[in-house]
Amino acid sequence: MKRLSTILSVLIALSILLTACGSAPAATEAPLLRAATDAPAAAPAELEGTLKVWSFTNDTYVIATAFKELHPKVNIEFTMIPMNGGEFQTKVRAAAGTADAPDVVALEAAFVREWVEADGLLADQSDLLPLTKELKSYQAGVDVGTYDGMTKAYTFESTPGAFFYRRSLAKECLGTDDPEKIQAMVSDLDKFVEVSAKIKGCGTGDYFMVGTAGELSSPFFTTREQPWVVDGALTIDPKVVEYVHFAKMMRDNGYESGAGQWSEGWFAGMNDTLKDASGTPKKVFSYFLPTWGLPYVLINNAKAKDGSSDTSGDWAMVQGPMAYQWGGTWIGALEGSEQSELAKEFVKFSCLDEEFLTKLAQGYYTNEKLKEIDPTVPDSLVFNPGDFVSSQLVVENIIPSFDNSSAAEFLGGQRSIRSICRDSLGRRWQVDPGTDDAIQRALGDPLGAYLGGTMTEAEMWAAFLTAVGNENPDLVLPEPPVK
Repeated sequence: MKRLSTILSVLIALSILLTACGSAPAATEAPLLRAATDAPAAAPAELEGTLKVWSFTNDTYVIATAFKELHPKVNIEFTMIPMNGGEFQTKVRAAAGTADAPDVVALEAAFVREWVEADGLLADQSDLLPLTKELKSYQAGVDVGTYDGMTKAYTFESTPGAFFYRRSLAKECLGTDDPEKIQAMVSDLDKFVEVSAKIKGCGTGDYFMVGTAGELSSPFFTTREQPWVVDGALTIDPKVVEYVHFAKMMRDNGYESGAGQWSEGWFAGMNDTLKDASGTPKKVFSYFLPTWGLPYVLINNAKAKDGSSDTSGDWAMVQGPMAYQWGGTWIGALEGSEQSELAKEFVKFSCLDEEFLTKLAQGYYTNEKLKEIDPTVPDSLVFNPGDFVSSQLVVENIIPSFDNSSAAEFLGGQRSIRSICRDSLGRRWQVDPGTDDAIQRALGDPLGAYLGGTMTEAEMWAAFLTAVGNENPDLVLPEPPVK
């Protein structure tokens, strides 16, 4: 999923959550972890052996450490590999089938389908499917890990998207910071543009509606009707064209800062330290982020590194103009692992264990707790509370516990998890083929040149189609949308 060290590649992930939330208890006292939270559940059998776990995200390191607590005789060799330039995927594929191969791998939303669809790469874990029914796992997450009648990967999280905005700027520019009123103001794209103009006009040219056009891609791409490849042909869905035009409009009108997504400038807008090239301060009104973006992106960057500013408590969250999802991590076992049963137990624990998922969502795995399990873990290793896990059963049980949480405090007292549930109606999920990630990434550079004014739209589409054709010579290419 995520996290600052791992969010360089972002695409689609999960789920229709309203059903999960509709029956949530209304009590204010949280049904927290069941009794004996501080003690690991008794294992049905004592497991032993060495398990090699490779990942691109520290989340899996947390999971591995928690697994070690439950099974102290299991030695876990954890390897972190960055996703930069596809390094993680390349190294795992190169090691597959050799003595150096990992037993368990983490799979990011951007490439999970490619791996699930591949023959002989991931082991079939279909016999774990009954547990998804017991936990009421969101079917969308299960579907992503399933291909040709086999389920090869499961996820521990669900990642609905949201729209986060600054309360102080909302009051100043829109007259209110009330989430229901703000949602009504940005409930569709036309209204969103109207608000963008108001935010821009509110300051003296120093206010932006959003930090970058890049964060708008997920809301558009996850509401496409068709994936990039259909029956051996490249398909440019109308939503893709709409996104290109919308991003250009936002850039040309000065409604977005132009900062690159995941850049220092993009993060600076979260804590009021953004400045232009001449040193003039700028402010960003809102950010499109998934649920994991709250604990791992927004909260982590609300306070300036030099302590000069802190926007904590000045944020609120609504659905925004489009329902969408963003990111996610699946866990799978490599085919042919000599530790296949132990690997399966790891997958089961990671994604299909009610107690573990409850602990994960509620922030049980603090750095202090993780060091108690394994004193060698880094000081920075932690799983913050507020992530939206993959089990509807767990979500229903823990919603009230977030009403007085640090996440709610950060959002000015807003009940964030309840808001996610309430606003999740209409979130759709499309299981795209494994070719989608590479094709979508091929749009990045041409689109950047178009937004920056160094390419025309026609040149942008031509460059995109050329890049896709070079990498996929057997793919039938369409005529460009603009010539």
